[in-house]
Amino acid sequence: MVSLENLLAFGIAAVILIVIPGPSVLFTIGRTLALGRVGGLLSVLGNSLGSAVIALAVALGVGTLVSQSVVVFTVVKFVGAAYMVYLGIQAIRHRKSAVSVTENPVRLTWRRQVLQGFVVGVSNPKSIAFFIAVLPQFVSHEAGSVQLQMLELGLLFSLLAAICDSVWAMVAGAARAWFGKSPARMSAMSATGGGFMIALGAVLALSGTRQPTG
Repeated sequence: MVSLENLLAFGIAAVILIVIPGPSVLFTIGRTLALGRVGGLLSVLGNSLGSAVIALAVALGVGTLVSQSVVVFTVVKFVGAAYMVYLGIQAIRHRKSAVSVTENPVRLTWRRQVLQGFVVGVSNPKSIAFFIAVLPQFVSHEAGSVQLQMLELGLLFSLLAAICDSVWAMVAGAARAWFGKSPARMSAMSATGGGFMIALGAVLALSGTRQPTG
């Protein structure tokens, strides 16, 4: 297991990184504005589960193999970016329907919303790169299985990120509720959420391709 000292140090570092708005925060806000508070929270759940899977893959060494292959890493990057753009386009296309469901904004089944968040989370190459670069810095060979320690740290990061993203979802949900008082504002809000996701997908797609390290 991870030593208490390393666990606390990693926790502090993780919180500092998490509270700075990044792709995960933008995704959460976009989904909440498009689908409502419940939809945002379900997306956070799915995204966190996807991040946990990445943590497991990195701990088992799969993440390293992905990061060292330009082809695989690029494919993962573009799949995640394309899916993000797709979700944004869907939100814009159905922005008018958001007006009629302000009181009950969940239009998709909860399984589908969690699954969509999971796809985004598990296809995020930045998470793979982060886990590979950061987790080993807080691992001690004297503390036991390195793989188990990396998994523990990865899951801790996913948990902390889920808590922070949930707060963003609640805040965005409150803003959405205010916009819901006006049909025109509600439609614009849903479209704005879609725009957030399209912009994020574009940023991920245009980010530099990671070169193999070995």
